[in-house]
Amino acid sequence: MPPRKRATPGQGELLGMSTTKEIQDILWKAADKLRGSMDAAQYKEFVLGLVFLKYVSDAFAERRAELAADPELAELPEHRRAEFLEERDEYTEKNVFWVPQSARWDHISENAQSAVDGVGALLDDAMDAIMKENPPLTGVLPKIFNRDNVDKKRLKELVDLISDARFTGHGDRPAQDVLGETYEYFLERFGRAEGRLAGEFYTPACVVRLLVEVLEPYEGRVYDPCCGSGGMFVQAGKFVTAHAGRDHTNDIAVYGQEANERTWRLAKMNLAIHGMDPKGVGDRWADTFAEDKLPDLKADFVMANPPFNLKVWARKTDDKRWRYGVPPQSSANYAWLQHVVSKLGERGSAGVVLSNGSMASKQSGEGEIRAALVEADLVACMVALPGNLFRTTAIPVCLWFLTKDKTPQGARALTERRGEVLFVDARNLGAMIDRTERILTDDDLAKIADIYHAWRGTESAKAKGLKYEDVAGFCYSATLNEIREHDFILTPGRYVGAAEVEEDPDAEPVEERIMRLTKELFEHFEESTRLESVVQGHLRKIGG
Repeated sequence: MPPRKRATPGQGELLGMSTTKEIQDILWKAADKLRGSMDAAQYKEFVLGLVFLKYVSDAFAERRAELAADPELAELPEHRRAEFLEERDEYTEKNVFWVPQSARWDHISENAQSAVDGVGALLDDAMDAIMKENPPLTGVLPKIFNRDNVDKKRLKELVDLISDARFTGHGDRPAQDVLGETYEYFLERFGRAEGRLAGEFYTPACVVRLLVEVLEPYEGRVYDPCCGSGGMFVQAGKFVTAHAGRDHTNDIAVYGQEANERTWRLAKMNLAIHGMDPKGVGDRWADTFAEDKLPDLKADFVMANPPFNLKVWARKTDDKRWRYGVPPQSSANYAWLQHVVSKLGERGSAGVVLSNGSMASKQSGEGEIRAALVEADLVACMVALPGNLFRTTAIPVCLWFLTKDKTPQGARALTERRGEVLFVDARNLGAMIDRTERILTDDDLAKIADIYHAWRGTESAKAKGLKYEDVAGFCYSATLNEIREHDFILTPGRYVGAAEVEEDPDAEPVEERIMRLTKELFEHFEESTRLESVVQGHLRKIGG
């Protein structure tokens, strides 16, 4: 009888895990041991690359099991069954990546210990094989597992842990969902661990959800000009699935661009692991201002979290995107806004995260550009967000919601909003989850999204029976004339006013309280004067 295989650290825990969250926590702790001498960016690629490899292998295995379970297949000779299970089209037509034998996880797991060149070489070869067989992944997957700075013993332990993690068997949920959540979980953990440096690839989940919930991208083209790791696209896909079902995921087509090579790779993997087309973020990374990869795109929805107040960017004064004024070199905020407007289709809408300064800045012509955007009736809604939502910056942030069409839009029967802008002051919302970080709760997200939908008269608002009303201290629908009176400053606090305070019927009447406090103050003054006189008398006696 062969000796029983010894479990690696954490492996016994994983075998007993029943929830995705528990699996994720154990994997994170195990992966963290591999950090060693790797830089943060390499480590991120390293761990997420392994999760992706497990995903494509599990998705392939699931499809293979479906094919094997076909009753008609049982009637074929054994050699013909084996050939059928290796027919590439049976996988690719279901949007499943073709995984060659040498890259399948069971092969890696079985040979990790005995591989001549070690587990690192085995993984690098697997990544290479998958990229060669799947053109959309060319140049995307990391081949960094056999480098000298990788602890091979701990790498083998991590492979064993991932092998034993139950990414399947979670009720009716496919491996894609569970592994997709694991990928998102790791992105979030890297975002927390890297702090400010993570800003280029990670936007807080609650902010992404808010953008999506307000815009409601049920179908059409969704664009992100600085897509980071693709979180906006993934959340848009989740929105469609939640409201229309998994079969409608393809009702949206995603398009994006990312300037950072490593972040672009993360986005390609993130889309693939969520069953979305990785070709959506192009065949190469590129700077949106220097090289717009999608010059002719007109999108139904644009969502973006660009770098705040970017000072070093590829500015060209004759760029055709600057229809409302040439943005200054000192800040790209209004370059991003105008780029987004240039990508909107006839009835397109957009949500953009920017620093609060963008709502009121007048330096270097920004005030004139903002006025031009308002006069063109492109601004639909401004939302001031609470502080501490971003670990990556202490800069207060806001949301700009833009639209090309504020009319009722025919059969959609929306509320006529031409010449109006909705202002929402959400600075008092959210809950602190630790000493430095705040999140918007589900109720907070619903409150903001519902008020916008009620204002616009959307189908979702009608289904809930919502009707818009200004709420002092929270929201106000302003006319363009009112905005002109405020010199086109778009800070919500200027418009929503102070919140109304409900009177307590048992509270002391104001007049009586003033009289009481005045009397108490006078009595206190008299007592103080008396004590001072006593003290002075004692001092004179001592001096005498």
